[in-house]
Amino acid sequence: MMSESAQKQETMKESQKKLQGHDQEQVVVISQKKLKRRRVCKMVTGALLLLLIVLLIVAIILALTLFKSKEPKTTIVSATLEGISPRVTLPAVDIELNMTFDLQILVENKNRASFKHEMGNSVLLFKGEQVGETDIKPGLIPSRGSETLSCRLTLEADNLASSSNMGGLVGDLMGGELSVDTVTRIPGRVTFLGFIKKHIIAKSNCQFNVSIPALKITSQVCKTKATL
Repeated sequence: MMSESAQKQETMKESQKKLQGHDQEQVVVISQKKLKRRRVCKMVTGALLLLLIVLLIVAIILALTLFKSKEPKTTIVSATLEGISPRVTLPAVDIELNMTFDLQILVENKNRASFKHEMGNSVLLFKGEQVGETDIKPGLIPSRGSETLSCRLTLEADNLASSSNMGGLVGDLMGGELSVDTVTRIPGRVTFLGFIKKHIIAKSNCQFNVSIPALKITSQVCKTKATL
C-alpha cells in the first residue's frame, strides 16, 4: 500500500497535469480567436480596398463622360447701333462721332454643373486697335442652362487721335462703310460634386460692317471658342 506522502505527491502530479492541460486548452482557444480576428480584419480590409477601387473607377468614368467639362457656347443674339451721324471736317481733321453698339450675348452652359462666371469684358477694335471697352457683370448660369448678358460699347474716336489708323477711320467714314471688331472674354469655372473645379474662359470675336451715315449694321460675322 502507498504511504500517505506518496499519495499526496501523486495527487499533486495529477493536479499539475490537469492545470497544464487546461492552460494548453486556453492557449489553443486564444490562438483560434486571434486567427479568427485576423481573418475578419483581412476580410474587412479587402472589402474596403475593393470598395475604394470601385469608387475610383466610377469617379474616373464619370469624369470622362457625365462630368467632363464642356465649352460654354457664346452667341450674339442681338446687335443694335445708336448715335449721331459722324461729321468729318477738312483740311484740319475734326471728327464728331457718337456710335454705341448694344450687344446681347447668349451664354449657353452645356455642363451638368453650374457655370459661375467672373467679371468679363468686351473691347471694340478698329483695324486691331482698341477704341472702346466695357465690363460684363459676374453671374451664375445653372446646369445645362443659359443666360443673356448685355454689353454696351461706345466707339471713342479720340483714342485714334495720334494713331496712323486715324486716316483709315476718316477714309471709311467718307466711303460710307465702317468695319469694327468686338472681342468678348468671360472667365469662370464649373464645379462638379462640390469639389472638382474646372476653369473655363468663354470667348467670342465678331466683325460688324456699319453703313454710314445711316448708322445701321449691314453684316456681322461671329466666331466663338473657349479655353479649358
